[in-house]
Amino acid sequence: MKTRKLGQDLEVSAIGLGCMGMSHAYGGQDEETSIKTLHRAVEIGVNFFDTAEVYGPFVNEELVGKALKPMRDKVVIATKFGFNIDPSKKDAAAMSGLNSRPENVRAVAEASLKRLGVDVIDLFYQHRYDPEVPIEDTVGAMAELVAQGKVRALGLSEASTDIIRRAHAVHPISALQSEYSLWTRDPEGDVLDTCRELGIGFVPFSPLGRGFLTGKIQSMSDMGENDLRRTMPRFEAENMAANLALVKLVEEMAAEKGITAAQLALAWVLAKGDFIVPIPGARKIPNLEQNAAAADVTLSDADVKRLDDMLSPDKISGARYGGQAAWTPRR
Repeated sequence: MKTRKLGQDLEVSAIGLGCMGMSHAYGGQDEETSIKTLHRAVEIGVNFFDTAEVYGPFVNEELVGKALKPMRDKVVIATKFGFNIDPSKKDAAAMSGLNSRPENVRAVAEASLKRLGVDVIDLFYQHRYDPEVPIEDTVGAMAELVAQGKVRALGLSEASTDIIRRAHAVHPISALQSEYSLWTRDPEGDVLDTCRELGIGFVPFSPLGRGFLTGKIQSMSDMGENDLRRTMPRFEAENMAANLALVKLVEEMAAEKGITAAQLALAWVLAKGDFIVPIPGARKIPNLEQNAAAADVTLSDADVKRLDDMLSPDKISGARYGGQAAWTPRR
């Protein structure tokens, strides 16, 4: 597996693994299957794993820590803080608001270290910007954790350029994680330019459009009853029908190249900059292996432009999120 740098200190596989779906948002799966997938990821060269306290809540960190304990020295583990969490509830319902107060930063770090079973968190993200707490105060508390040897590197998620610059002035930010894919292009322009300028790695979550760009989701019936995607406008029937026509174009182009739609979508993300490391989710080993193979797909400038135009933002039907849930990006 090829590698890329996040900031100055983290060298990771060009494609990481988003672990959320193993226990949160999309229905989850049994622990044994998840552990086998995580072990296979390491075997094929994936060394960058993404989790968060809120996934479950808490159980995803425990799963990742348990699975990766035997190969701890080979992997980079990222986790996140930033919400008030009701442990009696599951998935999105567990989040009852934002919380990036310094005392919560410290408390979550200690709890995450225990759940992961590690001595240091490789990459510690603020999950969402909290407008009630100056970013300088939050990053100051995160920086203290670095000084104490409990965290190696710092990250932000879904942050604006102003927040990125203010945070980076307090302590170097190694990575920004935001949604980015062929059908979610919001970071293009200022955000990606700022990351490139400051030497900050960019980590796209949902680089496969929450699975939609694989072509495997054709209707609501392809998602479980508790699947978070059922609440998202792009997956509503009318929008889905329009978006499926675009995915068909991606599938046709992928067939021309002898690869899958998922591999083409990931190769497009990778082609957008050598500081970009996507973290597609994969619960099953065949999907994991297919995604990882995308690191070896090379697209020409003409290929990238063709995809840019094929799925330009004006052609996508439906908003990313519905309403103003706790996990909706703040600016």
